[in-house]
Amino acid sequence: MEISRRTWIAAVKLAVVMSTVAALAAITLASIGNVSDTTIVATVAVVAFAVSWVQTGRVRSNAAAPVNVLSHS
Repeated sequence: MEISRRTWIAAVKLAVVMSTVAALAAITLASIGNVSDTTIVATVAVVAFAVSWVQTGRVRSNAAAPVNVLSHS
């Protein structure tokens, strides 16, 4: 499977943004209270996974077909 240049650039941008957000979140949480490293890592992993699905368009292609709803007047 060959990855296009556009996909590669989008993946790198996503990684940079998620790393920055994770670092800021870790600093903020560490200054506010005692949060385990595992909680921070797990949260960042779940959010990164969800964002990557949205960015690659998998959410739209796997979504259910729209349903027509008839209104009774």
